[in-house]
Amino acid sequence: MTAHADASRQRIHDLLTTEEERVLQRWTALAKTSGEELRDIYLALRLAIGEGRDDLTDVRGLLAELSRERARQGHTPSDTARAVYGLKEAVYEAVESDGSADALRGFIWFSRLIDDLGLYTFEVYATARETIILDQAEQLLELSTPVVKLWEGIVAVPLIGTLDSARTQVVMEKLLQTLVETGSEHAVIDITGVPAVDTQVAQHLLKTVFAARLMGAECVISGIRPQIAHTIVTLGIEFGDIVTKASLADALAYALSRSGTEISTPRRTRIAVRTEEV
Repeated sequence: MTAHADASRQRIHDLLTTEEERVLQRWTALAKTSGEELRDIYLALRLAIGEGRDDLTDVRGLLAELSRERARQGHTPSDTARAVYGLKEAVYEAVESDGSADALRGFIWFSRLIDDLGLYTFEVYATARETIILDQAEQLLELSTPVVKLWEGIVAVPLIGTLDSARTQVVMEKLLQTLVETGSEHAVIDITGVPAVDTQVAQHLLKTVFAARLMGAECVISGIRPQIAHTIVTLGIEFGDIVTKASLADALAYALSRSGTEISTPRRTRIAVRTEEV
């Protein structure tokens, strides 16, 4: 590093030290965030510049935490990057007041440094946001695929929406786990809420049924509406020996009968009342 560069860098460090409160106050106003949060970043950056270190690990660590926190709070990436770039404007006001050649040359170097840190902040934010979205999508999959106990030894999986590979995996895992926990021998997969059944959806259903069979459970597929039945026949989809029923009630009645449970309907007594005119 040349003598001019050393002097310019040192001048920026001096300004960051002598104008700390002024710069921090201005930066906080521009970034619209916590002053304490920015103060930690500011002090770490000033220390690194003062020691002449190119390694900004501490600064990057604090910026990464700022980015992740802002991603969790729902801030936009632009707001997050702007919070970092605001330091340039705050420091420039101090440089402009100083007016020395070293300060102006140092600001050019400082500006590039902040640009690099801003890009790093944006990258961390994007990664954190993607992780949050993936976690939320996984949670929604689990919530949209409940496994409920209908009767002693009988569980059901009411499916709503499109059945794809990722969701099939979730269905399998939750169904098999519930079969183990409850010791159920019968499972009803209800597709009343599935808008359409094509070859791919049928394959996913078959995989789920075969996985349950390996656990010793007999599966029934319910919710076969006329439109879906027509599509299945047209596409030539074969369910083999898998039992299918039109409604969840029919599937439950079948599973109850297979489990040896008898269902009796109470006989209704009709009473006729006749009135006579006197």
